Amino acid sequence: MPSKARLILAALIAIAIGLFFWLDLGRYLSLDALRAEHAALQAFVTANELSAAAGFFLLYVAVTALSIPGAAVMTLAAGAVFGLLKGTLLVSFASSVGATLAFLLARFLLRDWVERRFAWATDKINAGVTREGGYYLFSLRLVPLFPFFVINLVMGLTRLRSWTFYWVSQLGMLPGTLVYVNAGTQLGQIEEAGDILSPALIGSFVLLGLFPLLAKKSLEIARNVRKQPSS
Repeated sequence: MPSKARLILAALIAIAIGLFFWLDLGRYLSLDALRAEHAALQAFVTANELSAAAGFFLLYVAVTALSIPGAAVMTLAAGAVFGLLKGTLLVSFASSVGATLAFLLARFLLRDWVERRFAWATDKINAGVTREGGYYLFSLRLVPLFPFFVINLVMGLTRLRSWTFYWVSQLGMLPGTLVYVNAGTQLGQIEEAGDILSPALIGSFVLLGLFPLLAKKSLEIARNVRKQPSS
């Protein structure tokens, strides 16, 4: 991509992110806003299911592509207003598409510059990606050791194929998406203080807490299986 086009694209992204913070749009992507507007959102979705789903999908893609804070709350909101199945489908595809766009933006805007100036580091990273393939990315997605947006941007600086990044991300993020959307279905049912201690809601957040540990253990088992010599 020509340098001028890169500068224009970078400027547009910077303006979009700047407007998000200047207009304080993050207040609409908070748990407080979700609880306050849940009834209205639910009514709108019921009356305009298709357009609401499309709008939510596009907004989620934009938030993740620009690495703007709010994806976690939007995942909970998907469960609260769309339910477990529809919410999971929406978030799974929207998060994967948005992550891939962020990956591509980082690649087109930054990779050449980073490779020229930090070749000693990028060569090692690319060697690891080449050696491990999508399994390395899958591990990062299943056990989120680093923030979601950091993985998108850093992977964009490697030689990993875009299609591999997309499908591995979708597969690796699916269990966590399911857990978060399920928690959102319970948050949507909070009507009074006593509902906070409901068994279903407590169970959902227990899953949120246990998920990283279970995912890490699963990866350790899978890694040991891979290392066993074939008979």
